[in-house]
Amino acid sequence: MDARQKIVEILDIADIKINGDRAHDIMVTDDRVYERWLYRSSLGFGESYMDGWWSARALDETTHHLFLNMPAVRARLKLDVPSIKLVASSWIRNRQTKHRSLQVVEKHYDIGNDLYEHMLGSTMQYSCAYWANGALDLKQAQLDKLDLIAAKLKLSPGMSVLEIGCGWGGLAAHLSKYYGVRVVGLTISKEQLKYAKAHFSDPDVEFLLKDYREYNAEPFDRVVSVGMLEHVWHKNFRVYMECINRMLTDDGICLIHSIGNAITQQISDPWIDKYIFPNGMLPSAKQIVNAIVEPMVVEDWHNFGESYDKTLCAWHERFVEAWPRLKASGKYDDRFYRMWEYYLLSCAGNFRSNKRAQLWQIVLSKSGVSGGYAPVR
Repeated sequence: MDARQKIVEILDIADIKINGDRAHDIMVTDDRVYERWLYRSSLGFGESYMDGWWSARALDETTHHLFLNMPAVRARLKLDVPSIKLVASSWIRNRQTKHRSLQVVEKHYDIGNDLYEHMLGSTMQYSCAYWANGALDLKQAQLDKLDLIAAKLKLSPGMSVLEIGCGWGGLAAHLSKYYGVRVVGLTISKEQLKYAKAHFSDPDVEFLLKDYREYNAEPFDRVVSVGMLEHVWHKNFRVYMECINRMLTDDGICLIHSIGNAITQQISDPWIDKYIFPNGMLPSAKQIVNAIVEPMVVEDWHNFGESYDKTLCAWHERFVEAWPRLKASGKYDDRFYRMWEYYLLSCAGNFRSNKRAQLWQIVLSKSGVSGGYAPVR
């Protein structure tokens, strides 16, 4: 059986046709794609899309169908060497040492603030928005997320807040402006730091270029970390939790916002690892709980992973709208466009179909909240 026939049979499991007429069917423009898919699995699937060897009118629905049927699809593919190498290296080495942690900054976060301004909008929030309150657009959904975080942290004016992984500064500025708190934000991205300092000049907000493992100060009333745990790596989870514990006052509260895997830890997909988020991984609930430092207490665990599908699609819509201006800048070419489109829409398809991929907001206290913690939704 040739590679094409084998791929046709595999795709049939996911109800995807080659050159079919449905939006999620795949249109092949280069027959070399079949060997690439068969022997390089997810890495070959993504790279061949970047190279223009195939397309789909609704890529998010294509990947949605694949993720729904992933166990059966994987069972029919050839030995997936890229995935095996990635898993093996993941257990042998710490892929998020202080030096290696800079790789994702260079590959992803520092590629251009213009790209993120266009894609994320005025809130500059590069994490899952909160749509459950009926938001009609991305901006409102992100503002609802920021206010949800504030409510869960039980903020009062004058409190001090440490943000581990502050991104472009939007959350820190929001908490200071609307809740009257003092915030220190840590990032290892020079471009994020430059943007945050240029756009958010609140005297009660300080942004520092500092790895969380190297930061020491007086304890804070609150610690918040949004979209950071995915970059910590399982070998560093305990260190990360020890840092949070050390930086909290005795009656302090922490909120961790992170993608996670409901069943088991998930090493990054080989394509995502190579092109988007080097050295990343999705933690499992068990790993997080096992890393918590006594006497810290889990006060609340909120999953709203269904919101990520909608957030990713909103980012994609804004990216497509801005593409003529981004391309005209000369910084991004057509292959970048296809890479970014594949990243956003394949992740949307994953969250749409895979209930193992979740979005968690976890509230921890230093030693238990006196009188009990009242959850917020």
